Amino acid sequence: MNSESAKSIKLGICGFGTVGGGSFALLQTNGDEILRRLGCSIEVCRIASRSLNPANLSTEARISADPFDVVNAPEVEIVIETMGGFDPTFEVVRQALANGKHVVTANKALIAERGNELFPVAEENSVNLAYESSVAGGIPIIKALREGLAANRIDWLAGIINGTGNFILTEMADKQRQFEDVLVEAQELGYAEADPTFDVEGIDAAHKLTIMASIAFGIPLQFNKTYTEGISQITPEDIGFAKQLGYRIKHLGIARCTDKGVQMRVHPTLISRKRLLARVDGVGNAILVHGNAVGSTLYNGPGAGAAATASAVIADVIDIARQTLAGVRKPLQPALGYLAMHDGLEVLNIEDIETEYYLRIPVNDVVGVMAKISSILQDCDISIEAVIQKELNTKTVPIVILTHRAVEKKLDTAIAAIEALDDVSGAVMRIRVESFDDE
Repeated sequence: MNSESAKSIKLGICGFGTVGGGSFALLQTNGDEILRRLGCSIEVCRIASRSLNPANLSTEARISADPFDVVNAPEVEIVIETMGGFDPTFEVVRQALANGKHVVTANKALIAERGNELFPVAEENSVNLAYESSVAGGIPIIKALREGLAANRIDWLAGIINGTGNFILTEMADKQRQFEDVLVEAQELGYAEADPTFDVEGIDAAHKLTIMASIAFGIPLQFNKTYTEGISQITPEDIGFAKQLGYRIKHLGIARCTDKGVQMRVHPTLISRKRLLARVDGVGNAILVHGNAVGSTLYNGPGAGAAATASAVIADVIDIARQTLAGVRKPLQPALGYLAMHDGLEVLNIEDIETEYYLRIPVNDVVGVMAKISSILQDCDISIEAVIQKELNTKTVPIVILTHRAVEKKLDTAIAAIEALDDVSGAVMRIRVESFDDE
């Protein structure tokens, strides 16, 4: 098929910020390569943006401030949604799907929290709702889980899936800096938003983990059941103690399928410095996936940025265009959640998980306090693997304990009893420890 005779796929873009503009630029830059691979051109015929000045963009596309002008345009076959948020985005996407248009979105919050409402609309209208770019930027983790590992039972996955948090923890570890100072730098560099809550408190990572777990385990999207904890309480002292014990602290999203149910949790985690995930620094993302046939596979790369995210957006567009050229209307892949394979699997409460723990306990420097702490842990069926007790010229000293595996609710009981001791001078810091077998 040559370029003159090839069908042109008509595309509309709603939202022309970093990702929308990056997607448009990538189509312009790599248009000839896409034509060669696809056998037809992809033409942007409609753009919706409230801030774009048409004079600043070389295009024949019709530009409007109203995204509904794009989704209601009869010539548009595929809609790219990069507006973000829920309002009016949810209704824009729903209307596009109802109009029989394929939708490609980078909106992780929309998929994680309202995907269960949108996928039935896509199914009913025989169109695709594609979302590769919603998780881990340019890393094709959705395709890997859904297609490349389709023959496997996924046992677990764990990932560094927020570049801002990883940058902050890397700087704290390498330069012994305080969280607050590094956060300011991250904002100045554009890695963190003016309101960094979604990044540093784990909400962004929880959205992404919810999506990956739904694909991996065949369960409905259940963002409200994903345990979420951020990094704002991590100190350089914790990072230093972890290093002494042979670990690094990373902010991970972890999903496991167990006999008791599915774990979905986002929190700071101690992992061995020997592990591959421990060596992913800066703003990079990485996801480790364990399949029962293939074992562990690692996916590493840029988790954000205009070009990286646009790469995933346009990859979805190309997949849908290939399907369109083949004359296939039915979505090639089953919808997330809505067509769940195992919707009877329960998501476990965080108190029901079992893992190892790092505890930092501030105590008064008096004789016998360690014996009391040990006794409490023993009464709660928690055994100690390692202890660091610093001798400082102060009245308060930290005791650091690494435990063997224990059930979280038993540790909750132990921590409450430890904090009630007269010689414990503050809150106990708890960080979960993970060892990933067969990495």
